[in-house]
Amino acid sequence: TIEQVLEERTDQWMAIPGVEGTAIGLFKDQPCIMILSSVAPRQLRSKIPETLNGYQVVIQQTGTFRALEDQ
Repeated sequence: TIEQVLEERTDQWMAIPGVEGTAIGLFKDQPCIMILSSVAPRQLRSKIPETLNGYQVVIQQTGTFRALEDQ
């Protein structure tokens, strides 16, 4: 399943500088793997495949994530 693919690869992808997270999303109305990135997608494409186990892999530049302080 896409969940299994994501679970198997997330740690590997998170070790790549610029990768901020992973998720399951939609691409052309089909489930896809989302790579959330703080750098331009072209900087990561050589390290991350366009498809994996039949699922499209989409790199989306989101910026850096950080935890909010408690108020």
